Amino acid sequence: MSAQLAANSSTRPALLDRLGLPRPLAWGFVGLLLFMVGDGVESGYIAPFLASHGAGTETNAAVIITAYGLVVTLGSWLAGALSDVLGPRRVMLFGLAIWAVFEVLFLAIAVPSQNYTLILLCYGIRGFGYPLFAYGFLVWILAGSPANRLGSAVGWFYFAFTGGLPTLGSLLASGTEPVIGEYMTLWVSLITVIAGGVICLIGIRKAKGGGRLAAPGVTARQSIISSVSIAVKIPRVGLGCLIRVVNTAPQFGFLVFLPTVFGTQLGFGTAGWLQLIFTMGFANIFANLFFGVLSDKLGWHRTLRWFGCIGSAASSLCFYFVPQITGSQYWVAVVCAAFYGVTLAGFTPISVLMSLMAPGQKGNSVALLNLGAGAATFVGPLIVAVFIGLIGPGGVTIIFAALYVAAGVAVRWLQIPETEADKNDTRASELVGV
Repeated sequence: MSAQLAANSSTRPALLDRLGLPRPLAWGFVGLLLFMVGDGVESGYIAPFLASHGAGTETNAAVIITAYGLVVTLGSWLAGALSDVLGPRRVMLFGLAIWAVFEVLFLAIAVPSQNYTLILLCYGIRGFGYPLFAYGFLVWILAGSPANRLGSAVGWFYFAFTGGLPTLGSLLASGTEPVIGEYMTLWVSLITVIAGGVICLIGIRKAKGGGRLAAPGVTARQSIISSVSIAVKIPRVGLGCLIRVVNTAPQFGFLVFLPTVFGTQLGFGTAGWLQLIFTMGFANIFANLFFGVLSDKLGWHRTLRWFGCIGSAASSLCFYFVPQITGSQYWVAVVCAAFYGVTLAGFTPISVLMSLMAPGQKGNSVALLNLGAGAATFVGPLIVAVFIGLIGPGGVTIIFAALYVAAGVAVRWLQIPETEADKNDTRASELVGV
């Protein structure tokens, strides 16, 4: 028996290595998944919930969500810059604490009072929470993972990230909301977030890369300034940030108006819409793993351009327009949601490219990457708020598709220095060729 256990324990690390999962960080991915499940619980119904619990109208709810997105953007940027100086571990701890404290204030005080200003403040400030936690962990991954497996490691990060937000989070909400209601479901999300954060921080406490990354003498202020100036000094890094915005801005924009389109206009109901989100995310989480591994073989640029950018342009159009044509055929909407989820995963290589385009400034590059990821949470809803009254949801969807096409064209300028390609033991022609 002991020999068998020893054999099993010896094969387990080999299995993790073959999957591209960094062993010292394995529990971190588990905790991140659970954390993001809790954060994603609200994603499918937060706009109508806010409108009926203090915001008053969908427009006011969109303002709250846009403000939340602005804070997420700031937190996403700070996660990378502060991780260089404070270390990813402390940044993640701050993120967990902020999420928990302000969610309690939001649920216990702001929502019951239906005070618009208080809801805006509590929900908005909570926006610092998940980016500090999640993107702090991404910095940890990029700092502590083998260079020749960065694509796979990042694929696992997005597997956990999108597995929770919005995939399993929406699935959890679709199960609890009919039983205990929307409000109590938000309390369930709080418990889930805390559990995930604790598992993550305890499970990876000894892993490499959790401490200070910056050189001695570099202050937090200097790190934050450098994380912005790098976009000017190295324009390809700034361009990569914009492409990262385009990656998920339409996804967050869809969450503003598609609940009404699918739930009310097409008659699928709230539960039907939440299950569509689950389908999209379920397809996305496994596609993240696939494209992470594929990009290490096919090339990061090719994967990003053809599967991510051009693929998402096609799938976003299908997601809105095809169900409009077929009407009440729910299975068609399911297929379109899955198609969109798969193509979003084609953007996985952008994280690797951003970490390699500025040699010696990995933390600052990741900070700008995180800034783009955070900006997507308000750029998408902002596009909706500005244009939906003028051109309708169909016109907004066409804008989203055009952004994806523009991003696909821009990929050619995301060049990696030859020295960095050589250092990472990957064919330079495969890395920089477009």
